[in-house]
Amino acid sequence: MFGLLNMEKIVTPRLDLPLLQFPRSRKPTLIPSPSLNRYVRYKKRPCSSRLEPGTEICTGTESHGVKMSNTVGRKLLGLAAAAALAVSSSFCCDSPALAESLTIAFPVSRAREVTAVQKTLVEAWGLIRETFVDPTFNHQDWDSKLQQTMVEMFPLRSADAAYGKIKAMLSTLGDPFTRIISPKEYQSFRIGSDGNLQGVGLFINSEPGTGHLVVMSCIEGSPADRAGIHEGEELVEINGQKLDGTDSEAAAQKLRGRVGTSVTVKLKSVNGSHIREVKLPRDYIKLSPISSTIIPHTTPDGRLAKTGYVKLTAFSQTAASDMENAVHEMENQNVQSYILDLRNNPGGLVKAGLDVAQLWLDGDETLVYTIDREGVTSPINMIDGHAVTHDPLVVLVNEGSASASEILAGALHDNGRAVLVGRRTYGKGKIQSVTELDDGSALFVTVAKYLSPSLHEIDQVGITPDVQCTTDKIDSLTGEILMKMNSSIPLLEADSCVMVAEHELETRQSNGAAS
Repeated sequence: MFGLLNMEKIVTPRLDLPLLQFPRSRKPTLIPSPSLNRYVRYKKRPCSSRLEPGTEICTGTESHGVKMSNTVGRKLLGLAAAAALAVSSSFCCDSPALAESLTIAFPVSRAREVTAVQKTLVEAWGLIRETFVDPTFNHQDWDSKLQQTMVEMFPLRSADAAYGKIKAMLSTLGDPFTRIISPKEYQSFRIGSDGNLQGVGLFINSEPGTGHLVVMSCIEGSPADRAGIHEGEELVEINGQKLDGTDSEAAAQKLRGRVGTSVTVKLKSVNGSHIREVKLPRDYIKLSPISSTIIPHTTPDGRLAKTGYVKLTAFSQTAASDMENAVHEMENQNVQSYILDLRNNPGGLVKAGLDVAQLWLDGDETLVYTIDREGVTSPINMIDGHAVTHDPLVVLVNEGSASASEILAGALHDNGRAVLVGRRTYGKGKIQSVTELDDGSALFVTVAKYLSPSLHEIDQVGITPDVQCTTDKIDSLTGEILMKMNSSIPLLEADSCVMVAEHELETRQSNGAAS
């Protein structure tokens, strides 16, 4: 447990300066507001499960068929609970020493916007103090870091500069995954991991040369799709406001809004010959991380066979349910084998990765091991798993497969369920929790490390596939697959790694090997 702060390190401000006071107690922290002369109470909030690619947290001791050992369940739940509380809450424990009251005073900036960031600083500092995976804080005095950063903030006059001080403080932890993002960035990140938004279903991008906002695509079935908006059209106005100099994120914010409202856009045709105005109703837009298709092929003995191809781009909240639906549909079409493509999938929710693993595994297999800040290694196991299919499976990975992708690939490989094809994965073996702070920003904190079920180190090492996807391998394949490369077949079937995967599936099926 953490000891009391060293009283000798307390900053003694000039008497004419207002103070931020942080009482240590079991009650929510009260922070005096110098401008309004009243207290602002920190509110409890749950640790978010909405995480960006490459950022995860496991929550719950028993959920959706995943079972954690008592130790890891308590640890991860404790981390999530700790992350849910404000600064003084991070000190709450059964230690009599920490039940004592101690007030630490720091100088408050005269700039109101900087004062707000000072409160965010204390919030972030407390969460890291309680949950960061390295209890030495990269071999530095973390309590002194709060003092130092607060003093450095005092003369500042802008919130941006003050946030820069928080980021500088976090950088001293030596962990690039522990960081803070702005309220605007957090809003975009939540949309990505929720897999749902309210808007019109347009993907737009700013052209590098001209800065024009161009339609990249429309989500199928969305209001934009129904209105006949096409790729390549230029978005020139939203609700009568010209978009000159507006970036794509700002334009996207204008297009989003509550279901039932509408937005009017003006679009210039691809050839620039005319401009049209379209009124679009806003609706719920589902962003699925799954795409799938069936690849027909002829086996060496002349039979027609079907391979189900599933590409997973991120581990959002809908990833497992979307994949289950896709696999069920392909099972109904008599698919005999599967390729799961995790290439360039940077990660997402750990829980989503564990849920996806259970679609392919039976029993009570270990899916991953976690290592907490005290160095305790604990397994996360399934509970009475029942796979959707037992057909042979190949998983495609590369250097862009990270985090939850590596957890999934490791779980399927180490439990003997899948063959890995491709190139060595990224090597991110750390798990982050995310907490929304009072000002709408979000703090990402690395709270644990993980190992594959065979206790393989992943962080900064990655996973090496069973079969490398290289030119040499392509040259050694059968004549039939080489003919595919030169034929006028869809691009997917000409993908060299997909062809290697098909070859591995055919080899194992012909040998009667289990997958």
